[in-house]
Order: sequence, then structure tokens, then C-alpha cells
Amino acid sequence: MNRKHLLFGLIIILCSFSKYASHSFHSVDFNIENIKPFTIGEKLGYKIAYGIIEAGNANLEVKSIASNPACFRVVAKGYTNFAFDWFFKVRDHYESIIDSSSMKPKFFIRNVSEGNVKFNQFYTFNHNERIVNTGEQNIKVPDNVQDMVSCYFYARTLNLKNLKEDTVLSFNSIVDGEIYNLKVKYIGKEHIKIEAGQFNALKFCPIVQKGRIFKEEEDLTVWISDDYNKIPLLVKAKIWVGSIRMELEKMDGELNTPNLLE
Repeated sequence: MNRKHLLFGLIIILCSFSKYASHSFHSVDFNIENIKPFTIGEKLGYKIAYGIIEAGNANLEVKSIASNPACFRVVAKGYTNFAFDWFFKVRDHYESIIDSSSMKPKFFIRNVSEGNVKFNQFYTFNHNERIVNTGEQNIKVPDNVQDMVSCYFYARTLNLKNLKEDTVLSFNSIVDGEIYNLKVKYIGKEHIKIEAGQFNALKFCPIVQKGRIFKEEEDLTVWISDDYNKIPLLVKAKIWVGSIRMELEKMDGELNTPNLLE
């Protein structure tokens, strides 16, 4: 399996592996909001199922940096449980240092251990020169390029108040030393029930490249809370070898109370 399509790496950063595919939908860019929908101390915990089997967990946490209070340190971890380790053991660790004002990443760390595949990455971003240093080479990048973790937090800052169905959000991300124009289509609103409770949600479909992990271009679906926080609630993915489901089971430290329905 190609690095870009490692299973739990894809899930932990939700839609960051989504590749460009030709579509006729109207693409809209939104300005980030002045007040962030998350803050230091936010912790989101997810459970991951492979078909009907509980396979593991993923955690996202926003931390502070004592030496640089103007930045967020976002840590993402994905790991299989003991029972699933015998089949496919995963211990993934991602970190992104993000400027809290511009929401542009400064550093990105990725330590992957999935089955027999193990590798590490460390990227340094120079947005003034539009260069990302991978430790092996300097890569020219477009303005406002995101890494695999920061793109998710950047997406949460977008103003979605007047979003119309079939609108496509797009932004650039660097993945494994390559630049991708990520495309995410808005499907509409739904009310969903998950482990963490019942929520009003916005439904999105990252436009993916079929024929790799996914059978079709729209086999990955993401639901986020229809409130100011825009918390990822549920991810469903149909893949060549089955299906994956990741759902929020616990949250702590969110900036505003989500629109939780009793």
C-alpha cells in the first residue's frame, strides 16, 4: 500500500489525503474568522471501527508552547487496540505548530508505524519565501499551503454561514513532498446520533482519487457540528477491502458549547 494512502493516517487527519478530481462544482474561498472555534486545551477522542470490529482510537489535542504563545501545538495520534494489533498494528503520531493569527503552519512532524511500514518526516515552512524544507530538499509551495494536520484546523476557521449545497471548498496542502489542491464538497445538513450524543451536523464529501483506497470519488464522508466550533463528529469511508467508521466519543475544552441535542 502506497504511503499516501495508509489507512489510519488517512483517518486521523480526516480528509487531508483527498486528491483533486475534475468536477464542475463552483469553488469558493472563504476568509478565516477573527475568533478561532478552538483554543488551547481542546481534546477530541474518537473510536475507529473496521467493519463491525472495533479497531482502535484517534486523539486530537490543542496544546500551548511556552516559548511561543502566539502558536498552537496540535498533536494527533492514531493507534490500534490490543486485539487488532495482531492483524495490523498502528502507532501514528502527528504534530503541527501553527501560527494562531494566520493559521499557517510553521513546523510539521509525522512519525508513522503501520504494520511493516515505518518512517519519519519533519517539515519547516517559510511562507515568506514560499518554501518548505523537508530535510532533504526545498520545495516551492503556493501561498497559504497547509500540512496534513493544520489543513483540518484551518478548515474549521472558514466562515460557512452562507454555504450552499454542492459548493466546493479548496485549499492547498503538502503531503509526502507533493502539493495537492484539496477539494471538499458540501452536501447539506443532517441530524446524527453518535457515541458523544445527538448533533445537528454539516455533511461534506472530500473529493478523492478513485482506484486507490477508494472505489469511487465520493466514498469518504465527513460530518461536522453545525455550530461555531465545527467539531468533526463522524467519518465514514468505503474502501476496497471494507469500510471504516470513526466517531467522536468524548470531547473536552471546546471554546463554545456545541449544539448538543438532548
